[in-house]
Amino acid sequence: MDFDLSYILNHLGEDREDYLNSVAPPIFQTAMFASPTVEAMRLMIQNEQHQPFYTRGNNPTTNILRQKMAALEGTEDALVFASGSAAIAAAVMANVQAGEHIVAVQKPYSWTKKLLSTLLPRFGVEVTYIDGTEPANYEKAIQPNTKILFLESPNSWTYEQQDLEVVGKIAKAHNLVSIIDNSYATPLFQQPAKYGIDIMTHSATKYIAGHSDTVAGVLCASKEMTDKIFRGEFMTLGGIISPFNAWLLLRGLRTLEVRLERVSQTTAKVIEFLENHPRIEKIWYPYHAQNPQFELAQKQMKQGAGMFTIAIKAQDIAEVEAVCNALKRFLLAVSWGAYESLAFPACTLYGSPNYPSPDLGWNWVRICIGLEAPEVLIADFQQALAH
Repeated sequence: MDFDLSYILNHLGEDREDYLNSVAPPIFQTAMFASPTVEAMRLMIQNEQHQPFYTRGNNPTTNILRQKMAALEGTEDALVFASGSAAIAAAVMANVQAGEHIVAVQKPYSWTKKLLSTLLPRFGVEVTYIDGTEPANYEKAIQPNTKILFLESPNSWTYEQQDLEVVGKIAKAHNLVSIIDNSYATPLFQQPAKYGIDIMTHSATKYIAGHSDTVAGVLCASKEMTDKIFRGEFMTLGGIISPFNAWLLLRGLRTLEVRLERVSQTTAKVIEFLENHPRIEKIWYPYHAQNPQFELAQKQMKQGAGMFTIAIKAQDIAEVEAVCNALKRFLLAVSWGAYESLAFPACTLYGSPNYPSPDLGWNWVRICIGLEAPEVLIADFQQALAH
């Protein structure tokens, strides 16, 4: 089937005639599904990944979401998890064993780094971090026991990218599994499978859900890969999403295209204002003309999303806090990708036991643009920076 975005978002997987022609899909809020006979029960168990039997493995509401996400990423199948961290952990753990090796970008999502640096080494897995902006660094870091190349493109603070086409070819040449965190771009702005990447993961809490009311993760890959992960890490660890939260993600997908278009347009206007402001020292954004990887962003991404980072010209943290505290239209909160605009000062991580040594500047503030009017957000920045 050709990529028909409107069909995928609004109709794919929604067999309405099976649900009393309900326009919105029902929520199958049940733990299990009964069988009319022992033989029918036997067949349900044998095909648990693709037929409802026990909601930990399969649920009709979640199945609709799986079909849509796989179609958006251009893969054969998808699995849905209770968080992005669970999806990433399942993807990695399914493809590495004790005594083996992973090559990863040097600044992945913080909980991905904990998985790679703290959890997996306890079981004899080694990790080498590289500057992924230079594809040759992946090739140089490969060892005889390497099994995975891990990417995050762009990342969520400084937005470094990897050349997906080149890294995908390196992985194939060495018979390695390539995994990417594609949360920032979403499948609408970037489809890594087109470049040969094996597994796409998402923190679906962000743009896919879009309403700051649920936490979820998605993993998209071939049927062979998803079957392998389903039988192993997915069913064993049980980090599943509830049917209700899957339904919330389906609701979020309805407006994903229009939300992304809106935030991209607003972000461009806000950045245009900020890049000329005397209190702004630097801006990190994939689609910023001053981004050294701007050409790569244009090649791999259809547009820039709604998140960027600024460095504020300030003498100390107190001045940064004064600016952030003065913001009235930006909530001070973590995460991103929903309807509201957010500001996340890096200095809040200092001293946290979960982030003992963040590799982030004390004057950095991560900004996520929501659905507010651009002139409202610009005016808010203008008054806050006066502090």
